[in-house]
Amino acid sequence: MPTRWPAALFGAWILVLGVVYGVAPALGGWLRLVGGLSAAGAVLLGTRRAQPDDRRPWWLLAVAAGLSGVGGSMASAPDVLSTRFTWMNTAGTSVMLIAYPVLALALGGFVLRRLGSARDQAGLLDALTVTSGVALLIWTFVVGPRMDAAASVDGLGLAMPFADLLCLGLLIRLTTVPGRLVASAWWLGAGIAAMLVADIARHSWAGQLALYAAAGMAALIPAMAGLTRPAVAPPATETSRGRLALLAVAALVAPTVLLVKMFRDSQVSGLVVVAGLSMLVLLLVLARMGGIMASHRQALARERALREASAALVSAADTEAVGLAVRTTVAQLLPGDVPHGVVLAIAIAQSEPQSPEAAEQAAADRAIGTAARIVQTRDVDWAVSVRLTQFTETLRCPMVLQDRPTGDPLVGVLHVGAPGWALEVLRRSVEVLAGQVALALERIALSHEVTRRNSETYFRTLVQNTADVITIVDEQDRIRYASPSAVGLFGADPTGVRLPDVIHPGDRERLAEVLAAVRDGESRLHPDFRAVGNRPADILLEMHCRDLRDDPSVAGLVITMRDVTERRELERELTHQAFHDAMTGLANRVLFHDRLRHALARSARDGSVVGVLFIDLDDFKIVNDTLGHAAGDQLLIAVAQRIAGALRADDTAARLGGDEFAALVENVNDPGAVEETANRILAALAEPVQTDAKPLFAVASIGITTTLESNDADELLRQADLGLYVAKGAGKNQWRRYQKHLHDEMVARLELRSALDHAVNEGHFLLHYQPIVDLVTGAAAGFEALVRWHHPRQGIITPDQFIEVAEESGLIVPMGRWVLEEALRTVAEWRRVLPPGRAPYVSVNVSVRQFRETGFVEQVRNALHHTGVPPQALMLEITETLLMKDDEQRVWADLLALREMGVRIAIDDFGTGYSSLGYLRQRPIDVVKIDKTFIDDMESSPLVSGIVSLAQSLGMIVVAEGIEDVMHRDLLVRLGCPLGQGFLFSSPLGPTEVLAWLAGSHAIAV
Repeated sequence: MPTRWPAALFGAWILVLGVVYGVAPALGGWLRLVGGLSAAGAVLLGTRRAQPDDRRPWWLLAVAAGLSGVGGSMASAPDVLSTRFTWMNTAGTSVMLIAYPVLALALGGFVLRRLGSARDQAGLLDALTVTSGVALLIWTFVVGPRMDAAASVDGLGLAMPFADLLCLGLLIRLTTVPGRLVASAWWLGAGIAAMLVADIARHSWAGQLALYAAAGMAALIPAMAGLTRPAVAPPATETSRGRLALLAVAALVAPTVLLVKMFRDSQVSGLVVVAGLSMLVLLLVLARMGGIMASHRQALARERALREASAALVSAADTEAVGLAVRTTVAQLLPGDVPHGVVLAIAIAQSEPQSPEAAEQAAADRAIGTAARIVQTRDVDWAVSVRLTQFTETLRCPMVLQDRPTGDPLVGVLHVGAPGWALEVLRRSVEVLAGQVALALERIALSHEVTRRNSETYFRTLVQNTADVITIVDEQDRIRYASPSAVGLFGADPTGVRLPDVIHPGDRERLAEVLAAVRDGESRLHPDFRAVGNRPADILLEMHCRDLRDDPSVAGLVITMRDVTERRELERELTHQAFHDAMTGLANRVLFHDRLRHALARSARDGSVVGVLFIDLDDFKIVNDTLGHAAGDQLLIAVAQRIAGALRADDTAARLGGDEFAALVENVNDPGAVEETANRILAALAEPVQTDAKPLFAVASIGITTTLESNDADELLRQADLGLYVAKGAGKNQWRRYQKHLHDEMVARLELRSALDHAVNEGHFLLHYQPIVDLVTGAAAGFEALVRWHHPRQGIITPDQFIEVAEESGLIVPMGRWVLEEALRTVAEWRRVLPPGRAPYVSVNVSVRQFRETGFVEQVRNALHHTGVPPQALMLEITETLLMKDDEQRVWADLLALREMGVRIAIDDFGTGYSSLGYLRQRPIDVVKIDKTFIDDMESSPLVSGIVSLAQSLGMIVVAEGIEDVMHRDLLVRLGCPLGQGFLFSSPLGPTEVLAWLAGSHAIAV
């Protein structure tokens, strides 16, 4: 339901009750009871809906309405009931009278809630005044006549006016509370006023009905909660015109009553004069009170305006802000929209003398001080009068401050133009304002002076303590001023000395050109003039020149000089470090590339030959690992010196990084000169290098290329790198020149590596197995797994064509894992096909890089477990070079763990690594495989016999590789070699071919 509908329905309901009473007065008692209870219910309903801050006044209002309804119904009971119950009329009257104090308590509660914690003594006095006036009227025209006829008037008729007066007084007090009244208060006021009028007219039923309607409507409208909230009082409500009018009406009640009674009762005519004069005096007093209050309001407004002006003037930072504050304040001081004009004239020092009139006026201003006076506008200064010409009179107020630091007490003059009466009103306020303005202007002036002096002191301190030398040079190039830092730079104060005399003679001509250019309007930085100072070395100065001859405070050239000697030295050092190697002092890679490009440009012009040499020390890592980096650094420094010594003056030696060096040979006509340079470098490195550890030999490999091969710098560098790669592969201590086929081989190698990477990922490999046979019986003991690459275009590729690339690229690790797992799966298939105990073992080659991978032992164990092959059926072959590396301790620990697991370990190609046979005692080795090169020469060499004898003494099994004829087999049998493999017995076979080969005449050796 909308919020205003309950109030509308209740109003309609009360209207219905009034109509019924007019039609059937006999039902008045019941209608009073229904109306009172309806009003009480409406008040309780509105209180529940709106939830006011304090419900107690509303509850009292509901009780008052209910008591009024109950008492009225009892007092108006029908004769049948009143005759039977004689006490009913008296009781009803008493209940109705009780309702009035309860209603007064409710109104008092509203007053207290509206006041909150504020004290409104003026409002209380106003309420008492008005109530007293109304009381006089009621006493004179209602109560008094009724008391004269008391014999015919009941007690209710005499008591109710006094009860109404009590409620009226509290209602007036509620209306005089500062702040805006809510609608509920207006409803209560209208209802109580109507009840008072009805009671005076002896129509109590109408008064009760008005009270019910007012109470219900006040409680049901949405604004009812505001009646119990503290009121927000507007300023100066006690002096409002409405309140003064109310007091005036209340005060006129007594004289008015006196006049009415005299005319009505035909009293003595002299009393008319007394009453008239009392009314006149009262009106005059009220008028005077109104004037005093208006003056008070104006005084408050001026005080407020001056207070705001003081705050604005305190925060003003310049004279413009002061002028704005003055204009704003004068506008606030004047009442209404009075036309006016304001001119603030500030006294300034003038170089020219004042006119006699102006001087006389200024003297008068100093004499009278800040006293304001009204003068004719035409008599003020011309500059002021033209701005105030629309006013005939002007208020002139000097702004004087005694004991000013500047001596003159006159700060300025404040002029205000307005009508004459307004100027009289403003006089005192403008005097106060002028004093505040004078203080504000003096404060601003002193602040500017302090700032200026601080600024001068600040810049003077900077100039006197700056490291730069600031000089002023006159037209004869003589130094007229020099900052104190010049003494430290030149050894003495150069003031009075010509500027060229403190500059190095070699730079004086250039200095003259610079000074002439500056005088012609050029102003820029001129670096690096050598100065004559108190230091043994030259002082480099950076100069900045400006022409300030037109500035009267300077009148010369301002030349700022800065000592940049250390900066230039640091720049040279940084440049050298950026293009040279810090350890050897040779050119670095950046400088080498730059000089190579310049050399190629010269070669293109004159047709000379340019050669590039890449030099790399052989086995330098061994020096660092065995003797330490200190010895390695000494070796690098010595090598750098020898390479530089082997070159010509036009050539460039560079260190590219680590143990890599380069040489640039220029201005030669024959490529042979480049090769001779390489020979000289190798010869220079042949002598031993003395280090703190021991003498060392610097063995190097050199790659060479010339502009006959290419004219591009990057291409030459790449070619020299390829030549170095070939020299490394050919051996140590030699050089190789780049040839085109080297590039083709390198490209082919890169393509092979890429294809190999693809093959590893796609699984393009297969295994062949070569039998390992018993040399006496010819029975197969095992098979060596040999990997083959099934190339999609080239067909089957043998390991000697790709194993080296696989080792270099690291692809040997995933390839070796696949070989191991595939070989074990094949053995598992053989063991399922062959009779129990007749399956051969398989031998798998393992790279050292596989051992260096973490978890290789677990990898072998898992492969054996997944395939179900026993460890005794697996033999792992490693290269002989591993025997000589004492630093591979983890590798040998893994081999020992595999051997303890049951896996046998074999040394492949034994003898090619020139290892000592004594290493066999120190390593977990089961089988020694003799390389084919020794088998081919064993008729003339006793080495095979020694290896077989040593292996047998150590309890190892010997396998001879590469047996291709019967004579070698028979000789190995006589030497006691038990096992062998080679094409004499069989070529490598596929997995199914092995089974067919075994199914022939070849048994399994047990």
